[in-house]
Amino acid sequence: MGTNDQKRSLPHGLRLVALAGAAALTLTAGLATPLDPAPQQARAADDGKKVLTVAVAQSVDSLSPFLAVRLLSTSIHRLMYEYLTNYDPKDNHAIPGLATKWEPSPDKLTWTYTIRANSTWSDGEQATAEDAAWTFNKMMTDTGAATANGSYVGNFRKVTAPSPTKLVIELKKPQATMAALDVPIVPKHVWEKVSDFSEFNNDKSFPVVGNGPFVLSGYKADSYVRLKANKDFWRGSPKFDELVFRYYKDQDAAVSALRKGEVSFVAGSPSLTPAQAESLKGADDIQVNDAPGRRFYALATNPGAKAKNGKKFGDGHPSLLDQRVRNALFRAVDREAIIDKVFRGHAVEGEGYIPPRFQDYFWKPSADRKLAYDPAEAARLLDQAGYKKNGDGKRVGKDGKPITYRVLCHATDPNDKAVGKYLQEWWGELGIGVRLNCLDNVTDPWLAGTYDLAFDGWSVNPDPDFVLSIHTCGALPATPKDTGATDNFICDKKYDELYARQLTEYDPAKRADIVKQMESRLYDLGYMNVMAYPNAVEAFRTDQIKSITTMPAKAGNIYGQDGYWSWWSAVPADSGGSSDNASSTGVVVGIVAGLVILGGLGAFAAMRRRATAEERE
Repeated sequence: MGTNDQKRSLPHGLRLVALAGAAALTLTAGLATPLDPAPQQARAADDGKKVLTVAVAQSVDSLSPFLAVRLLSTSIHRLMYEYLTNYDPKDNHAIPGLATKWEPSPDKLTWTYTIRANSTWSDGEQATAEDAAWTFNKMMTDTGAATANGSYVGNFRKVTAPSPTKLVIELKKPQATMAALDVPIVPKHVWEKVSDFSEFNNDKSFPVVGNGPFVLSGYKADSYVRLKANKDFWRGSPKFDELVFRYYKDQDAAVSALRKGEVSFVAGSPSLTPAQAESLKGADDIQVNDAPGRRFYALATNPGAKAKNGKKFGDGHPSLLDQRVRNALFRAVDREAIIDKVFRGHAVEGEGYIPPRFQDYFWKPSADRKLAYDPAEAARLLDQAGYKKNGDGKRVGKDGKPITYRVLCHATDPNDKAVGKYLQEWWGELGIGVRLNCLDNVTDPWLAGTYDLAFDGWSVNPDPDFVLSIHTCGALPATPKDTGATDNFICDKKYDELYARQLTEYDPAKRADIVKQMESRLYDLGYMNVMAYPNAVEAFRTDQIKSITTMPAKAGNIYGQDGYWSWWSAVPADSGGSSDNASSTGVVVGIVAGLVILGGLGAFAAMRRRATAEERE
């Protein structure tokens, strides 16, 4: 359901204007503006507060960390709540978060975390191991609380807090992701009052109690999310007083707002289109960042929606249950054309499930296994499967009716619509019809299984466990009335066996090999047609932000990071000195309009996930 994020030439690194000599380049941006529906220049608010406003093309699905899956929502939760660990943006290794250290027992069945003593909730109460234990136990015992991140605790046997600074997690079997538990830790004294975790969206009372770098202070659905700086954040207060995410259904309108100074950063959906990016290059006080992304862009097939109890539902086309048909459709997609004509080179041709940015897990098929663009082979496979053309040149199903596939499309994503038109052309030559169903909300028909194919995508974490877990049988909804954590109802025994193996494998090389076998399995099954790995293309005003952290440090993105580093580190242009709350990461320093030079700073880090069922992270 994501749209929420390979092959041939590598992504065009950061497309920034180089400055003298060997100076390494990265990016920077400028920002500030009050949350006001009336158009105005991005600037300090009337009360003197420095406000950073980010234009986004995605709405919030939930402000509850137990339910949210969209990239915008999970990014906001990274700002609101600490996780046990974080990721270093330089090399993605685990670093301290709420936990200062973590140690496994010799048999790796018991993990002990030391919880920092200097993290407080925004209402003044101390954040303790009891909060973490309560969070995990709630996920282990309440299906509603396990909606978004239940896969992380499926192997937990027991979680306790022997003291305020000691958390102990006992496992059923070894689990390799214990330093990458991408779960927001919430305050027990607030959340224990919630009666129904499947319904509570955390969006009625403000400010919302948290212990991250920002505190959620206001929200209006499909309009804005407002956060204020947490002055008591243990890592140091953000330099901007407020951070506002403002929703624009029309991405061109967001770009126009950037030009006018009404917003100072545009993230797109989640990226700008190539045409928008090109139009902004050279504009006064605006810089375009174009870096390798952490997302994949795919076409997902409905494999026959079903629940864990075995009950089938939805109305996916029965022909798609045949692997030959799925592979035929795979063969009839020209990825090179998509890269060249839709993304205009701002992406890499897709193959495996994990983007090349994560080299340890990046997989690509060998030449003899590659399902390359081959319309003739696609036609042969369809004939072999028994779906032949009638006298009118239309492929017909087993019911004798011409085949027309319904393809779910995100109304706010121009790429979906552009690729959809190519599908109509390419599959039309095979005798198959394509009806694009472009909606503001694709979640409802997706969860109901009332689609044939859908544009999909996820932002991948440094540890790939989450995006792997959403294709397991265990991620299926318990009943057709439930939500589950599945992406598109895939349930394959061999894949599940591989997933279980990688979860318990501590040797990095061996685990990476198993993950690649999982990617190979998905590729062969044909349920997930990964078409591209889009670059992260975003733009910002250099007259408003002096410096900001990218992830990774070299050729990295600002929006949708695996952590809070960009917004926490951002320094207003009128702040005087350089940032003192960011160690050496990829910090970009704005010099003059359009010119950016990489500033070396120190070493901190970042964190998680999916890109869109309306962009599931």
